[in-house]
Amino acid sequence: MKDEIMLTPWREFPVEEFEVLVPNKVTWDFVLVCDNHKLGSEKAVKRKKFLEELEKKEFIIKKIQDKKLFYGVRAPSRIFRKYQWLLRNPDRGSQNSSTQEDVLITTRIRIVNFILQNTEINSQEKLRDLIKEKVFETAFPLHEEKEQIEFLKHKWARWRRMCCRQPIEEIRSYFGEKVALYFAWLGWYTYILALAALPGLLLFIYGIIYFNSSQVSKEICEANTTIMCPLCDQKCPFWHLSDTCTYAKVTHLLDNEGTVVFAIFMALWATLFLELWKRKRAEVVSGWELYGWDEDEEELALELINNPEYDLQKYQHSYFRSMIVLLLVLLTIIVLIGIAHALVIYRVVATVIFSQSDSDLIREWANTLAVLTGAVLHYMTIVIMTKVNRCVALFLCDLEKPRTFSKRENNFTVKIFTFQFFTHFSSLIYVAFFLGRINGRPGNYVRVAGKWRLEECHPSGCITDLFIQMATIMILKQTLSNVVEYISPWIAYKMRKLRVNAKSKVQVEQEAEDPCKEQWLRNYQLNEVNVFSLFNEFLEMMIQYSFTTIFVAAFPLAPLLAFFNNIIEIRLDAIKMVRLQRRTVPRKAKDIGIWLQVLEAIGILSVIGNGLVIAITSDFIPLQVYKYTYSPCTLGNDTNIDCLTGYINHSLSVFRVRDFEWHMKLQDLAEKQITECRYRDYRNNDDYSYSVQFWHVFAARLAFLIIFEHVALCIKLIAAWYVPDVPQWVKNKNLEEKKKHLQEELSVMDHSTEV
Repeated sequence: MKDEIMLTPWREFPVEEFEVLVPNKVTWDFVLVCDNHKLGSEKAVKRKKFLEELEKKEFIIKKIQDKKLFYGVRAPSRIFRKYQWLLRNPDRGSQNSSTQEDVLITTRIRIVNFILQNTEINSQEKLRDLIKEKVFETAFPLHEEKEQIEFLKHKWARWRRMCCRQPIEEIRSYFGEKVALYFAWLGWYTYILALAALPGLLLFIYGIIYFNSSQVSKEICEANTTIMCPLCDQKCPFWHLSDTCTYAKVTHLLDNEGTVVFAIFMALWATLFLELWKRKRAEVVSGWELYGWDEDEEELALELINNPEYDLQKYQHSYFRSMIVLLLVLLTIIVLIGIAHALVIYRVVATVIFSQSDSDLIREWANTLAVLTGAVLHYMTIVIMTKVNRCVALFLCDLEKPRTFSKRENNFTVKIFTFQFFTHFSSLIYVAFFLGRINGRPGNYVRVAGKWRLEECHPSGCITDLFIQMATIMILKQTLSNVVEYISPWIAYKMRKLRVNAKSKVQVEQEAEDPCKEQWLRNYQLNEVNVFSLFNEFLEMMIQYSFTTIFVAAFPLAPLLAFFNNIIEIRLDAIKMVRLQRRTVPRKAKDIGIWLQVLEAIGILSVIGNGLVIAITSDFIPLQVYKYTYSPCTLGNDTNIDCLTGYINHSLSVFRVRDFEWHMKLQDLAEKQITECRYRDYRNNDDYSYSVQFWHVFAARLAFLIIFEHVALCIKLIAAWYVPDVPQWVKNKNLEEKKKHLQEELSVMDHSTEV
């Protein structure tokens, strides 16, 4: 090309002198930034060697000096011709191509990035190593100053466009297929969330409508003479069951007849969401001609373009290394579970401290305050452990020595999601399935260090504790995290801009003479992009999806909160990518990759989790056992009576005050007047052993769990079979294109034969 002027070797014609000959209209593929290292220093020598290696590959290099050194690089056309020849014009499915060459600008950036990342100097160090050693500070592609980016700024990356349709094709043309598929998936997920948010909201409204009509709530509110055992060892008085009247009504909002139906619906919804996304994905990529795209083939083609003598890295597997990685992963999980146990101990100690407070209000709300502050502390541990988990996952990935970058990204994704899952849900799993079930009984409590007894469920039911925990974490995560996610890069961008713009008029005039300098500085001021592009965004959505599905039976408003959050999240991510961050390296993809398997795993966990919540955490099963086994309705004499009449008295056991442990410091007055108290359990009054009712309820819980899991999983399998992954019209279109391509090849062969 006329605009391309080859650099001679450094010894004859150094790049510092040559920069003035390079026309400003040249489009630069990448910019390398480094400090002004002392001439002759080790860093300066390595920088020079790296740039010399690029010269040998016929790269054009332009240098601009400011407070930092900027090197613009542009690859020669032959590299892209080789790429198109080896992969048979892989970009033919796109309508947008570069005006200078028949290659997409996104393809140019991806190829140049690969060559830069895999160019070695004599010491076998690559760009990644040089950045770690501070030889270079960073490397990034430039945002274009064209109509395309302006279109995205005004039609997509704006808050006022929050409810508008996303321009997926334009996103793909500028950021590549991987980014386009992320936003297509996020938009589809948000759209389908509306179908889950509506039943959850209706279930909540149903609970509000029948707020005062529940027979169980009525009995609790009228239980003025039912004396309950103290909730702590010291300064906790005996209390009346009617004191929890309001809580009982609130619990009915979450734990009512529609909870089971909603849980089964959410299991079906999770399956349909995945199957419908597969169809949507097929529609999105149908015009991209990526069905035959092979990631390994493209990786090999790029390796050969970069180095024709490339030594093939074959697939390898080390059982010893895998065992070490597995042991380290298990060790990390044990540490995360240990942190969850520490939170449990905190709630135990906090309950004691709040119960011994001089304030009547704090003593009255001791249990709720312990759960609430424990949830806030849990959120703080999530923030801290997220950074720790990232470092551990990266270390384990390096230990595995993956063959390619994509393999490294997949390994990192699986590990960090596993760590984050246990970080987020270990405490919730304890609250849902262990809280109040391993704490013993009055007179024989399980104690931490032989002193503090384990906490009990909220007097109105265990599901209330799970609801408080989930609501606190989810609201904090979706509000504070989004604020930090937007404010942090915005402040960082403004600070960098102020530092760079604090210059003299002379420097500004010099910038005006070279438009490249102004453009490069403007891009350098933007925030750096994660090496695993979109990883943080995907991970955040996967954790949210877990909250929305796994314990949704305890928090039916979770889909609604997620829906509103995602409407904001789409524009937030768009604004970050277009206005606040450097241009991400476009990557080719035909699906969301390993994240689809993560979604499928979460779908299975949602069936198990919701089944356990209803069977163990909820009072649904005990209510049904009483209704059909012990209630007045079983006699069939009176049809006007509510079948749950008498359930509260039936579900409470009797304890003799004289049998309390020595830890209990009861009030003298109460001890003289009260001889018995009640507690939530099914035990005999004489020896406190489990009663027949306990085993009936236990058997019913187990039977329900087995039936629920099998029914829900069968529904998932039927739905997955019933909904095709690829629409028929997409299959037919692909078939027609194959036929057309073969006919063209056949006509070319016939023509060449005739000639």
